[in-house]
Amino acid sequence: MEKVGSAHWEGLIKEGEGSISTESGALKNQPYGFNTRFENVPGSNPEELIGAAHAACFSMALSLKLEEAGMEPESIDTRATVKLEKDGEDFSIPSIHLDLKARVPGADQSKFEEVANAVKEGCPVSKLVNAKITLSSHLQA
Repeated sequence: MEKVGSAHWEGLIKEGEGSISTESGALKNQPYGFNTRFENVPGSNPEELIGAAHAACFSMALSLKLEEAGMEPESIDTRATVKLEKDGEDFSIPSIHLDLKARVPGADQSKFEEVANAVKEGCPVSKLVNAKITLSSHLQA
């Protein structure tokens, strides 16, 4: 299976602008630029897209692994914070923090955390990124 995302860029780094699109059409010519990435101007950027992809992948994989462990999740909410920082002359993404809130009736806290931590390491997006991935999990009553 293959999925496609694309980007178009015109101009120099600070003055230029680009757009991001996805094969599904969920994003179609979504604008992005230096200011949306580095200056907190509203708009998209690669890091938030990585965060959304990681949160979505983790949540789906966690649902599967909880079910396999005999637990039935009612809801899973994951927020992925992607850290972009200056690395010499370049930039890097040294870490991603996953903040998980899940409602899983009757779940044992230690078993839940065991499954969540295994998924943190094993979901496909976690395997893709070369960054430290941390997790805070909150099992809700």
